[in-house]
Amino acid sequence: MTHPNSAPDPQKLQDIAADLIARARRAGADSAEASVSESRTTELSVRDGALEDIERSESLDAGVRVFVGARQAGVAFSDLSEHGRSLTIERAVAMARLSPEDPFSALAEAERLCTNPPEIAMFDPTQWSPEELEARSIDVEQAARAIHGVSKTDAAFASFGQGAAAYATTTGFNQGWRKSMFSYGASVIAERNGAMERDYAATAARRPGDLRTTLDIGTEAGERTAQRVGPHKIDSGVQPVVFDRRVATTFLSALCGAISGPAVARGISFLRDKLGQPVFAPGINIVDDPHRDWGHSSCAFDGEGTVNRRSNLIEDGRLTTWLLNSAASRQLKLAPTGHARRSMGGAPGAGPTNLHLEAGKQSREAMIGTIDSGVLVMEMFGPSLNSNTGDWSVGVSGYRISKGQIDHPVSEITVAGNLIDIFARLIPASDLEFRGSVNSPSVLVDKLSVGGL
Repeated sequence: MTHPNSAPDPQKLQDIAADLIARARRAGADSAEASVSESRTTELSVRDGALEDIERSESLDAGVRVFVGARQAGVAFSDLSEHGRSLTIERAVAMARLSPEDPFSALAEAERLCTNPPEIAMFDPTQWSPEELEARSIDVEQAARAIHGVSKTDAAFASFGQGAAAYATTTGFNQGWRKSMFSYGASVIAERNGAMERDYAATAARRPGDLRTTLDIGTEAGERTAQRVGPHKIDSGVQPVVFDRRVATTFLSALCGAISGPAVARGISFLRDKLGQPVFAPGINIVDDPHRDWGHSSCAFDGEGTVNRRSNLIEDGRLTTWLLNSAASRQLKLAPTGHARRSMGGAPGAGPTNLHLEAGKQSREAMIGTIDSGVLVMEMFGPSLNSNTGDWSVGVSGYRISKGQIDHPVSEITVAGNLIDIFARLIPASDLEFRGSVNSPSVLVDKLSVGGL
């Protein structure tokens, strides 16, 4: 079903953003930026083939950051009436006048602004009716419940959403964009001899044609869950660990936190002295690509309106760059990299867009086949990371690997190590798939401390 005219309108949001920065100048701000976003989402869930819940959410929010000299203040608000806009702007300017000076915070320089944004496919006008959402939820649930051992449905769901946003500055930038998202999935429970386990599977994409089938998702949810029933405990020791691609993204997220410009500027990164040096093994590439069509985090420019581009954060194992916004680049005296991340009403942070670890040459199965005794991690919980040292630990569950084969499920175990050492040892498998904003193949770390009994 398609109703393109009912989708959020970026031009309307650009007009609001322009009005907000004009009000800021009239209220006494030397410069200002404004973000405006609108979203509409419908989500439906079923249990045992019957409708359980349906939710519709709509929002229209704005954020403004104003500068008075070297002083700044930011506010986020949703009252976009004439009175709401005027009162909020006046309060923001008053707050800025009382704030401490920050020599590094300011709008991006006008010459760095993206004046010709690339066209990126991010919006599909299709809209799913409640009946269509219910049908997809039921299909996923039925596929999951068809797997032997699955006894209950925790939840089966489907959703779609449309959103638009705009960003404007007093330096002359004003651009908007529109995005869509579709998803469905299921969480189910399997039982055997009184023991129960829960697992899930889901798919999300900016256009329906990129979704995995309801049969595929339901079957994956059911099989994952059924295979987890009756976990064993294992002895502690140092052994090889394979991380499934669903959880291997944890390492990419940790990397990005460590190379974030604000973290490096504050000296709280375990990679703060590694720029230009080998961090991963030779041949390893980690790519950030903001311009990928239909990418989950695609954007034509960064959160400050400046030019962004595809880049190798890790190239042939070497760390090539920090993720810099304008403030961090000024503090570190480095060229900006176009990695500012918009914050509604606050100063922008810094981070990646569509991030992935390039696939290796060996399949996960072949990788497992080389392991005499080890662990395949399928789920993580309760991670702990010392951002200064890189010391890392996490609770996991998964499967015992014995003589090159996946043996029995395991749980109540912990894996731990130092991320500097883990990164250097990490070997990617060949099973990369683009399923979200951060994507990774399964990875092998040949030596990790495993805590069991």
